[in-house]
Amino acid sequence: MTRTARLWSLVGLAGFFLLPWYMVPGGFWSFGWLGDLSGQGASAFVQALGGRIWLLGPGLAALAALALASLRLSPVTQARGWLLAGACGLVLLAGQGLLILGNGPRLTALGEVSQPGMGAGAFVVAIALLFVLTTGISALGRGRGDAFVTGLVGLIVSLVGVFVFYPMAFVLAQAFELKGGAGFGLSEVVPRFFASETWSFACLTGRGYCGPAVNSLVLAVLTGLGTTTLGLSFALIFTRTDFRAKPLLRVLTILPIITPPFVIGLALILLFGRAGTVTEFFSDAFGWEKTRWLYGFWGVWLAQMLSFTPIAFLVLIGVVEGISPSMEEASQTLDANRWQTFRRVSLPLMRPGLANAFLLGFIESLADFGNPLVLGGNFNVLSTEIYFAIVGTVADPAKAAILSMILLAMTLGAFVAQRTWLGKKSYATVTGKADNGQHASLNPGLKWACYATALPWAAFTLVVYLLIVFGSFVKLWGYDHSFTLQHYKQAFGLVLRNGVHFTGSAWDSYFSTLTIAAISAPLTAAVGLATAYLLVRQKFAGKDAFEFSTMLSFAIPGTVIGVAYVMAFNFPPIELTGTAIILILVFVFRNMPVGVRGGIAAMSQLDKSLDEASIMLGANSFTTLRRVILPLMGPAILAAVTYSFVRAITSVSAVIFLVSARHNMATSFIVGRVENNEYGIAIAYSTVLIVTMLVAILSLQAIIGRRRLRRTDRVAV
Repeated sequence: MTRTARLWSLVGLAGFFLLPWYMVPGGFWSFGWLGDLSGQGASAFVQALGGRIWLLGPGLAALAALALASLRLSPVTQARGWLLAGACGLVLLAGQGLLILGNGPRLTALGEVSQPGMGAGAFVVAIALLFVLTTGISALGRGRGDAFVTGLVGLIVSLVGVFVFYPMAFVLAQAFELKGGAGFGLSEVVPRFFASETWSFACLTGRGYCGPAVNSLVLAVLTGLGTTTLGLSFALIFTRTDFRAKPLLRVLTILPIITPPFVIGLALILLFGRAGTVTEFFSDAFGWEKTRWLYGFWGVWLAQMLSFTPIAFLVLIGVVEGISPSMEEASQTLDANRWQTFRRVSLPLMRPGLANAFLLGFIESLADFGNPLVLGGNFNVLSTEIYFAIVGTVADPAKAAILSMILLAMTLGAFVAQRTWLGKKSYATVTGKADNGQHASLNPGLKWACYATALPWAAFTLVVYLLIVFGSFVKLWGYDHSFTLQHYKQAFGLVLRNGVHFTGSAWDSYFSTLTIAAISAPLTAAVGLATAYLLVRQKFAGKDAFEFSTMLSFAIPGTVIGVAYVMAFNFPPIELTGTAIILILVFVFRNMPVGVRGGIAAMSQLDKSLDEASIMLGANSFTTLRRVILPLMGPAILAAVTYSFVRAITSVSAVIFLVSARHNMATSFIVGRVENNEYGIAIAYSTVLIVTMLVAILSLQAIIGRRRLRRTDRVAV
């Protein structure tokens, strides 16, 4: 413990004396600050000598921790000293950051002082003080006296607190702001939360439009029900029938997941819009009147069904396969027919999967931004209303905060409803015993019902994607179908003259997107799997609250996350707006729960005796994790990396507020082309993204290999 405390104290002092305390022009890694060590590149120590005395606190705390580690004191006294030094240093650091802003202090008693955003020095000192504190906690016997475990818990709690709870606090605070900037209060929160324009039911009486909250709720419920129904039909076809084109269906389940969410809406416009291909055909063939039915509820719902049905399928196929065949065989042995077996045995055991599939469809629909933006028309939903409250001609952050609270309340309400519906019943059917039976086949009526539901939808999905590719190679889809490569040349043009020159307009956003996705994906997997390790392998106080906090970012829609990051990180102490770091952070903490759940599932399959054997042979927790657990979790790690990479490329709702001219993302670029009616470029770019992600997924799947989890009637001998 003494060596650990001494090491982190030295790290903290190095950050205090040597590194720039505040943000520097060009970024830390440009090292331009080395030429201005007395100005913007000055360390906290130099800044303190120049009159900023309040900066001495964190450095003195690190120095005190080093002194305690160097003195011969009782272990308990040293541990308490480290705990006190780390806690005091962090409090002083947070206090100076939160009380002194870029334009002056929050308290007049502090005088006329200001400061820019915290830089590398403050970050290093904060990390060092945090680990000094956790070392003191472990030295007092908490966390089984393991400095690595307590340090990891402290690190993840701090990261979640700073990058999830801290920005969400700004959303909540803005909701309580009084009109005219007259301060904060409760008098306007409830009236604005339940405002008639937000919760209007006028569309039901034919006297106007419904409010965005009503529209979002109805759309989310119907999307959840529709995607769950279709996902179950596909899962039953895969697992309970001998349908021959299953590989083609598998491809169709991947494509919508790797497609930018608004691209499907764009394809539907070119098919069913007023001048769409299908609309023109029926108008010419049958004299049907051209309408704008697509621009509204039905168009958005159709696009969301196409986008989110594969997610429901991926959830349900594992659940359907996991039902024990012996239970179905027992039902049939007791003289139940195939329909009774499905209705009384199989379907009740699918209840958790159905609830999770509905919940995912519900949340994805609420958070969806691209499809309502493209197809919404006069059908307003919360995600687009939040966007326009931020970037509209009259910005209204308080309105955006209130709408974000409504959106968050709906998602948390869905979580509570799911937990209540499932109750505390056990749905486990997989044990350690061998089970080599065969799943009961579907009765003819149910089988043909699944075929009638899923196969036309699969055919429709295939047509949509074929036409997306077709639209990228014609001059103007719907008017001029002449073959051309102009859209690809304009977006991804190359000039081979004295080297390779990327002249296309899309290259900057393409390279930025791939770079940010490649950086954020392994970080997401690392944070998620480290959290899973703590939840599965360790016991500590507040474990349930810790698990809830790590899953909260999944319940928060991406639009709300984007708004929260704009509000929280646009000024000191953490000033990140316009940088690539803020995009990386939003991807890491938005997608972290997927890594957590995947890591928990994979780590739960590893017997704890492996850890115990390693520790008995003298290894500590860090060595056990590095040498024993991680090598056995290769598939889970790569799966988390793959998902995080894809989501970073296709995300639009969270990053639409955070992109900048220097760090533009692919989805934001495509939205801009759609708004400018440059459909050809948008479709061509989307096609390139789909191919890029498909290659990445197939490459990683080839590395991972395929794990066969499905039972067969073959018995290994």
